[in-house]
Amino acid sequence: MSRFMFGLGSSLRRITACVAILACVALSGHATAGRSCEERRPSVASVTRGLELAARAQALLDASGAKVVVIARSGQDLRKYRLRYSHLGFAVKGEDGRWLVSHKLNQCGSAVAHLYRQGLAEFFLDDLFRPEGVFVVLRSGVQDALYPVLTTSRVKALHTEAYNVVSYAWSTRYQQSNQWAIETLAMAMSPRVKAREQAQAWLKFEGYVPTTLNIAPLTRLGGRMTAANVAFDDHPNEKRFSDRIETVTVDSVNAWLENSGFGGRPLVIN
Repeated sequence: MSRFMFGLGSSLRRITACVAILACVALSGHATAGRSCEERRPSVASVTRGLELAARAQALLDASGAKVVVIARSGQDLRKYRLRYSHLGFAVKGEDGRWLVSHKLNQCGSAVAHLYRQGLAEFFLDDLFRPEGVFVVLRSGVQDALYPVLTTSRVKALHTEAYNVVSYAWSTRYQQSNQWAIETLAMAMSPRVKAREQAQAWLKFEGYVPTTLNIAPLTRLGGRMTAANVAFDDHPNEKRFSDRIETVTVDSVNAWLENSGFGGRPLVIN
């Protein structure tokens, strides 16, 4: 996956014209959101679904009247953990009307991640498990606080390259994609937040509760031995050894945004 910015118009004819071209491009997984690094060319059907989903997302975001939303996709099958969505970022509407998504992606085959700014099309072309997305319109004050962060170098202020797909929500040893997003939101909302520890303290104070995954020892061992981006050594022993892995998920973030009043109810894109 490249770092280029891909704008999306509202015409489905334009989407159809792109399909034949994009289906011939190997999106070979240079950056992923915690999935495998298996190389495969996208099918015409998957590209079509991704582009059509991006078009519907753009129409819904435009209709919302927002300039910053939290947006997520269903990139992995997480049903065994009772989760529907896997990866989120911030969609920001530019002065030219384009929506660009700021999000964090893992460098394929490694424990390193970087920040990307991509168009809706590229965001939804990333080999989705389910052609579905979701977004939350943030309260106007939250949007105003986030906008100057997401459109300047401040977006990198709390970014940690060390990546762990199941990083402990209250540790700074690693940082997964969803964790970067809510810590950045905390920094935008509180001028006293200058470091990740402070961001996490703010999130706790504001009532954020991470998802607790029940992951058995053999599953943990297998994941740690076979994937560079999976680690459990940042989790407290009393939780790790009782199979309780607390991490930041899309579902928990969406629930917190609505319950806290920082955002509205999650709106499905399909």
